[in-house]
Amino acid sequence: MARGGGGPAEEEEEGEMAVSETLTAESADDEERRRRGSSGSSASSEAASSESYCPPDEWQQAVAIKTCVTDDATGKAKPPDAKEKLPGAEKHRAPELELMKERFAKLLLGEDMSGSGKGVCTALAISNAITNLCATIFGQLWRLEPLAPEKKAMWRREMDWLLCVSDHIVELVPTWQTFPDGTRLEIMTSRPRSDLYINLPALRKLDNMLLEILESFRDTEFWYADQGICDGAASFRKSSFHRRDEKWWLPVPRVSLGGLGEATRRQLEHKRDCANQILKAAMAINSNALAEMDVPESYHDSLPKNGRATLGDIIYRYITSEQFSPDCLLDCLDLSSEYQAVEIANRVEASIYVWRRRGTAAGKSAGGKSSWGMVKDMIMDTEKRGDLLAERAEGLLISLRQRFPGLTQTSLDMSKIQYNKVC
Repeated sequence: MARGGGGPAEEEEEGEMAVSETLTAESADDEERRRRGSSGSSASSEAASSESYCPPDEWQQAVAIKTCVTDDATGKAKPPDAKEKLPGAEKHRAPELELMKERFAKLLLGEDMSGSGKGVCTALAISNAITNLCATIFGQLWRLEPLAPEKKAMWRREMDWLLCVSDHIVELVPTWQTFPDGTRLEIMTSRPRSDLYINLPALRKLDNMLLEILESFRDTEFWYADQGICDGAASFRKSSFHRRDEKWWLPVPRVSLGGLGEATRRQLEHKRDCANQILKAAMAINSNALAEMDVPESYHDSLPKNGRATLGDIIYRYITSEQFSPDCLLDCLDLSSEYQAVEIANRVEASIYVWRRRGTAAGKSAGGKSSWGMVKDMIMDTEKRGDLLAERAEGLLISLRQRFPGLTQTSLDMSKIQYNKVC
């Protein structure tokens, strides 16, 4: 075919050459090996024939479409080792997503992973999840030292997961909205519930303060040694106290022979006071939140009929005596374990509502029988005695909580959280 001056024939030849080159690029490796093994004359003849051959128009269009699709597919395909070249953030994000799905699935099922529908409500499930997370992170923290980075990251990450539910606990409040034309209209807008809006930022601040206190224990003048391990050089001051046998696993603090410096002592006392204030503030927030919740009817229905059956003979005899002292009563009780302390707290707390309920019932019956003077006086005495015993029980419960500041939730607290009704 002639290759004269540019014209339609030359453009057609160039199109044919592009199609033939595309077909050659799509061929398999065996064609390339065959092409390399061929002689130079055969290669030139193949090139000439490919340049001179003109396939039909329909075939050209089909080949062009197939070539475009193949190029797009091969351009978007990932290499075999694409998974190995993923960024580090993507590698760590996949396990976190799976863990988050597991946590939320447990919350939605109410901790009943069998799916039988016997789980607790979401509020109680969140409360239990936070308690378990706290025990996992801080339960084995026996030394004054910074929290491990992986534990700190786990604490903040999973707390954000659990508290993100509060973003959807809102209340509607009326607000005025001004439109561009100057008209004002009262509408209802949503905002975080008032108690969450106030308490959650405060709790987050207390949490950060506590982590900062732990983070400050770096390069200290004291260290820890396992129970029963002694230093042969005796280059430290021996502890002036001995652990009880049932707590042999706790580490023993050690200091140098010269003791702690005055500045270090002041810093330790200041941090101890700050930690106590953090604990008091957190307990106050928790107590106020629980106090705002109604006592469920199911809790009232489960109470015994009188205080003696609730407290038992020993505590009832002490609490009804004329010389009543909460501290003396606690000294006489067996409070060797936290379980026993919680059990006594449950009984004392139940007796408070038993006596309060009896006093309220006596006041109502007094209104119906006001004409009976003698009966009225007896009812008033009963009401006063119930109030007195309830006040004594409240004082005993306060003393018990002061003696055990880390006391877990009582039956009433868990019942309130389960029904989660705000006054």
